[in-house]
Amino acid sequence: MPEAPKNVSERDCSSSGISLDVKNMEALQFIEDVTATPDEVQKRVLAEILSRNSNVEYLRRHGLSGHIDSETFKNVAPVVTYEDLKPDIDRIANGDTSAILWSQPISEFLTSSGTSGGERKLMPTIEEEMERRALLYSLLMPVMNQFVPGLNKGKGMYFLFIKSEARSQGGLVARPVLTSYYKSSHFKGRPHDPYTNYTSPDETILCPDPYQSMYSQLLCGLYQNTEVLRVGAVFASGFIRAIKFLENHWHPLCNDIRSGTLDPKITDPSVRQAIRKVLQEPNPKLADFIEAECSTEAWRGIINWFWPNTKYVDVIVTGTMSQYIPTLNFYSNGLPLVCTMYASSECYFGLNLNPLSEPSEVSYTLIPTMGYFEFLPVNRKNGFTEKLVSIKEKAKNQDLVDLVDVELGQEYELVVTTYADLYRYCVGDILRVAGFKNKAPQFKFICRKNVVLSIDSDKTDEVELQNAVKIAANHLLSFDASLAEYTSHADTSIIPGHYVLFWEISVSGETLVPPSVFEDCCLTVEESLNSVYRQGRVHEKSIGPLEIKIVESGTFDKLMDYAISNGASINQYKTPRCVKYAPIVELLSSRVVANYFKRNAWYSSRVLLRFFLGRIQRIRISRCVEYTSKMNPEPLDSFQKNL
Repeated sequence: MPEAPKNVSERDCSSSGISLDVKNMEALQFIEDVTATPDEVQKRVLAEILSRNSNVEYLRRHGLSGHIDSETFKNVAPVVTYEDLKPDIDRIANGDTSAILWSQPISEFLTSSGTSGGERKLMPTIEEEMERRALLYSLLMPVMNQFVPGLNKGKGMYFLFIKSEARSQGGLVARPVLTSYYKSSHFKGRPHDPYTNYTSPDETILCPDPYQSMYSQLLCGLYQNTEVLRVGAVFASGFIRAIKFLENHWHPLCNDIRSGTLDPKITDPSVRQAIRKVLQEPNPKLADFIEAECSTEAWRGIINWFWPNTKYVDVIVTGTMSQYIPTLNFYSNGLPLVCTMYASSECYFGLNLNPLSEPSEVSYTLIPTMGYFEFLPVNRKNGFTEKLVSIKEKAKNQDLVDLVDVELGQEYELVVTTYADLYRYCVGDILRVAGFKNKAPQFKFICRKNVVLSIDSDKTDEVELQNAVKIAANHLLSFDASLAEYTSHADTSIIPGHYVLFWEISVSGETLVPPSVFEDCCLTVEESLNSVYRQGRVHEKSIGPLEIKIVESGTFDKLMDYAISNGASINQYKTPRCVKYAPIVELLSSRVVANYFKRNAWYSSRVLLRFFLGRIQRIRISRCVEYTSKMNPEPLDSFQKNL
């Protein structure tokens, strides 16, 4: 297997005498080597994973019996989803330290969204996986340097944040993958590297308070504005939120720059100390410039004004994030939008080797050393994945395709076996083969399977939305009214974006439905959605309040007529539960007769109360389990399963 280049952060150019050009060449040669022989690399990766874990309970349970060849593995190991693995993951979370999924000790859980119930998934991981993620990061700038040289001569202004973390009953920390990385020694203890020189001090990134973190990072970015060569965030939504924050808080930011002081609302001592090192002296001229520009109503090109040397905007704009492209183009006057890498909590997958391509043409080359990849062919009609058969029925050996056997133009669901205890795991991403780098395929990210609504990191699928709407519609029954039909839309025309539900109401009696009832419907829908959505609404404020728009009677008949006039079959037509196509959104919007929100204060108090009551209940149950376990050492599986 080609030897991976040492991470840039592991070697200091000045002390080793190795130039950046040499490091870049090593990284690019590694990419060339692994993409030249991906089949061979993949076989070795799988053999290494299986040989390390020949005695783990999961593989023995499925009859692998120490075999490390791909044929036996495919014959006996099932293709699984998170729900299939949840019983084993729950055992680990509850403190079972035996070799259930992996031979090495589980170091922590990485949290992500997307279970059928909408709650965060817990993905076990091992310490070694941090090295593998760091390797992929080390390849980003050598690739980028081919297209935009000289990035080592300035700084990057990136808005990076940590999120809340928790501990499982067994004591393992559970947190998002980027929070894990930012809190690791790989990030905090990295030697100086001219390619990863950020305007934000680490203390501002690691500040747990979202307001203080955003304010301090934006302040440092503005103060060092002429040094900035690239700007970005993880998601497009996060970067736009930073611009909106600037729009709302430029007065105190200008005051701090003008006076060289720091707003008293920033109370974190480590943040204040770090910013003092950046704001070493007042800059009234810069403050006057920012104040003059922010005072105007036209914010087109704001990125170019304040950070004039910026070469590109580094954000994810594929999948649901593509809805933010027009807004980013407005703020940046059409600067290149760069998507550098493809990764998830389960595994870091690959790189965009043509980073200046248009967002609609972005494709990722899966690096064969990151894991063992298989692909499940999918069939889609009109942009929706067909619900043909269950994964267990469809994922037979002849249906799964190896990395080197995918076909150009075909779409697949990604299935991965990782170095961190996942075996033939369905990631839930739908990819299309767009080309090849040497013999390794390149994939366009099409969508998350079954996700219909997303504003930030939230993912709401059709089933979850249907259940939430059904519960909310019960408020109408006492007024002899019912929900005749509905659809949804993710509205990102304002910041933060929010969910919109278009409702057509059927009224049997003469009693009008009061506006307060529809406001209660808004609240009920939001309370019924998953914890990731609720966190974005209340704590992070990355999602605006849900809106219900009441449309005229017959609107959804008009919608069907429109679809049929554009080629849909009248026999197979079903109302789409989410609409994105602009003419359809315009049709629905033109027939709106009323719209309703629920006040944020009401929503926040209700959700926070629900959160704390739930936490108290879990603490009580946990203590009860601990006490009962001491009295009766028999396992309480049936009871703990409900925790």
